[in-house]
Amino acid sequence: MDRDTNLISSREGRIAALQKLNLLSNTFMSVALQDEETCQYVLRILMGIEDLVVREVRTQYTISKITSRGAVLDVLATDSNGKIYNIEIQKRSTLDHGRRTRFYHSMIDSELLQKGKDYNELPDVHIIYISETDLWRAGRTTYSVKKFFEGTDTIYEDGVTILYVNAAIDDGTEIAGMMKYFKEADPEDASQGMLSKRVHFLKCEEGGHDTMCEVMEQFIELGREEGLEIGREQGLEQGILNLVDAFREVGISDLIILQKIQDKFKLTREEAETYLKKQENSL
Repeated sequence: MDRDTNLISSREGRIAALQKLNLLSNTFMSVALQDEETCQYVLRILMGIEDLVVREVRTQYTISKITSRGAVLDVLATDSNGKIYNIEIQKRSTLDHGRRTRFYHSMIDSELLQKGKDYNELPDVHIIYISETDLWRAGRTTYSVKKFFEGTDTIYEDGVTILYVNAAIDDGTEIAGMMKYFKEADPEDASQGMLSKRVHFLKCEEGGHDTMCEVMEQFIELGREEGLEIGREQGLEQGILNLVDAFREVGISDLIILQKIQDKFKLTREEAETYLKKQENSL
């Protein structure tokens, strides 16, 4: 095995990969927003609420169901009024994003409403779906979903709000400015308050390196396990694509990924390159 392939499991290699990550990586974003003050800064801008106070943040929060598909939420935060905020990062443009949002909303509600509780005890939930591209292709940075009774201006109120945000359209707003920072995640750019400080800590300081190296190791191992499990359940191709996704998520180079999937799945170089192209085409 050559030096480039070994680099994936070295601290030096992980720190080098870390420098390439931005906040559109759900791995890096989840670690960045694990800090309550940082998450609070981001939510204040996204929601337009200057005095919003975050009381709790859970990242990569798993909701498991015995008889149905589970979910892993990138960020789940609670404010001082008990309102819930789910922030999701999505790079793929080929998914059914409306139904994906619906699924995550249903999973959150099922987790929040305990047996014996009334429906009016469900807290307000804000789902914020951040994408790299303009999913709805209407030239806006943000899309706020509103529900109305047909033929009226009366809002259908169910305690759920959905906000789609993208990093492709710059409409000059504060949110667009923050999305530009999400794309670059330059540790020397101090324009985004607590978010900038957190990115600098994770990318440039020893304690941040320790945190990110540990998370990257866990994510790579999880990607391996999930890739093999999906391969058993859904077929070899989907398992390989899942593993490629996991490696790319933490900034691993395609050269190393090629070697890894060749070794793991006993592929030829040409077969491995084909899977990388398929994964790129699905984005």
